[in-house]
Amino acid sequence: MKYYILSLVLMVVVFYSCNSREEGCVKNSFEVTATAYNSLAYQTSKNPHITAFGDSLKPGLRYIAVSRDLLDSGLVHNTKLKIEGFDSLFTVKDKMNKRWRKRIDIYMGIDVKKAKKWGKKKVNIEFCIQPKDSISN
Repeated sequence: MKYYILSLVLMVVVFYSCNSREEGCVKNSFEVTATAYNSLAYQTSKNPHITAFGDSLKPGLRYIAVSRDLLDSGLVHNTKLKIEGFDSLFTVKDKMNKRWRKRIDIYMGIDVKKAKKWGKKKVNIEFCIQPKDSISN
C-alpha cells in the first residue's frame, strides 16, 4: 500500500511537470477578447489574402491575428495556441492594428455569417513560450 501511494504521488508530479512544461517550454495563458475576421478587402486591405507577416490565407486554415501587446508577451509569428471553445490548435499568422490590446482575431475564411455569429467574446488562450538560450556566443 505504501509503494502504491508513493507511485501515485510520483505519477501526479510527473504529469503536473509535463503539463506545465512541454519540451522545455513554459506555458502562458491570458484572457483576451476574441473577434473574427474574413479575408475580404473591406475588412482588411486591398490584398486581403496576405497577412501583416506576409503569409497567405486560405479558407479553412486555423489562423489568428494578435494584438501587438500579445506579440510582446511571447505570442509571436507561427506560435501555436489553444483557444477556449475550440478542439484544435491555431497558429499566429497575422497582427492587428496598434490600437488593439489583449485581443485576438480568429480567421474565418470568407464566411461572413460565421464571423458575425462568433461576434465578440472573452476567452482564455494558452500557448507555450520557448525559453531563450542564455548562453551567448
